Amino acid sequence: MTPTNQNTQIQGQMPSSGLTTLAQWGLIFVEGPDAGSFLQNQLTNSVLGLNRTLSPQIAHSYSAVRLLGYCSPKGRLLASAWCALAPKDASADDRFALFISKDIAATTAKRLAMYVLRSKVKVIDVSERWMVSGYIGSTDETARFEIGDSAIGLRLPDVIANHQSYGRILIAQERPNTIENASASELWNDLEILSAIPRITLGTQEQFVPQMINFESVAGVDFKKGCYPGQEIVARSQYRGVIKRRLFLGHISDDGIAMSMMQPGVELFHSKDPSQPAGMVVLAAPSAFEPRRMDFQVECKLEALEGGDIHLGSAQGPVLQIDSLPYPLIEI
Repeated sequence: MTPTNQNTQIQGQMPSSGLTTLAQWGLIFVEGPDAGSFLQNQLTNSVLGLNRTLSPQIAHSYSAVRLLGYCSPKGRLLASAWCALAPKDASADDRFALFISKDIAATTAKRLAMYVLRSKVKVIDVSERWMVSGYIGSTDETARFEIGDSAIGLRLPDVIANHQSYGRILIAQERPNTIENASASELWNDLEILSAIPRITLGTQEQFVPQMINFESVAGVDFKKGCYPGQEIVARSQYRGVIKRRLFLGHISDDGIAMSMMQPGVELFHSKDPSQPAGMVVLAAPSAFEPRRMDFQVECKLEALEGGDIHLGSAQGPVLQIDSLPYPLIEI
């Protein structure tokens, strides 16, 4: 499992936890006798050896839940996902559940299906038939949380924010009742930002080699697993030290920011070189802990952090304050 957030501490009132629908998340099933070997040859992380998790059990720890990426032949991330091996029952074929951004679920499933060939595998985007929701609670509450017999649950890394540890569970269930919990939804979105674990969306497809958004530092790449699309470029980036950009956390204390400026893919500009972009937004959300604060995951040139200001959206845009990461970066 990826490291927990150890450093993020924000002052403010504690938002409510609970269960909420996550409309921005989708779900892909990859199932069949050859599903494991098929995915092993497609993804940045290993799926072989994942423990089977049967409902109503919740998959947890690196032995059952893994972050993974799907790259183009040029080594750029087309998608990222949280994955668990969740067959329908004990006697069923393997079924891998990939929790992914809903806006890229259909195209990702279609692309994966192109490479099935003669393998005994089905790739199915079930985002319209299955609803993804999220549960947030204390570490103890999350450990006691139960899901329904037909649901799939994945426990994500805890996040420390406002001096409290928050547990998170992704849940998928076929045609469940919609759970409207605005406060919990706001909290989930902000905790995802503060985890500093990126999620590829439509606005950031094919923008990053995995290391540019710290994927290797949050256990999203297995450099010993063998070939997959883009593997040679990803490995070369790791061992030749050519990465000059990284993912960082940041914030802006201004409630007047247009939501369009917080969308993934919005460019960043550095005051010392305003003529060209210095990076882009990966994910963003209003803070659940502080009024008027907007939290960001951004990909940025390392040299831009050495001095000067980083502006959002344009060279005259609001200044982004850079915050510390909750985990150490693997040196490249």
